[in-house]
Amino acid sequence: MRVLEVPLKVIKEYENNPRYNDEAVETVAASIKEFGFKVPVIIDNNNVIIAGHTRVKAARKLKMSAVPCIVADDLTEEQVNAFRLVDNRSSELSSWNWAKLDEELAKLEIDMTKFAFNATVDDEHINELLDQIDSGTKKEKTNNPHIVTCPECGCDFDINEK
Repeated sequence: MRVLEVPLKVIKEYENNPRYNDEAVETVAASIKEFGFKVPVIIDNNNVIIAGHTRVKAARKLKMSAVPCIVADDLTEEQVNAFRLVDNRSSELSSWNWAKLDEELAKLEIDMTKFAFNATVDDEHINELLDQIDSGTKKEKTNNPHIVTCPECGCDFDINEK
């Protein structure tokens, strides 16, 4: 695998990209400004973006002339289309360990708010905390083989009861 510098003027966005990424451009541009362009864009043989639409938009906003790219010439057209979706979806499946995140953020002197790390708690964080509380208050499993717990509501039922 080789990383090539490809002029932005020849890189084409995939016209059927299902992701709305305009809101992330500012944050990605700030990251590129602070740390450099560290994650190459993946393109096909025709310079169409497979992965990295937001990075390309951010690079254009920063008036860069070229970006590092990997040409995925080993993938079939179907694999390219699948990879586009998988690349975007996989990050959505991750969650945060909020305690460790707080520890890591506390170590930094860099202003992380410019990378969308805000001190405010969002709904997703609140829901995760509520899930943790719920899982900590679940009833102990009974050893009675005649008692079953409904997986939906959590109620216990005696299967011998008529």
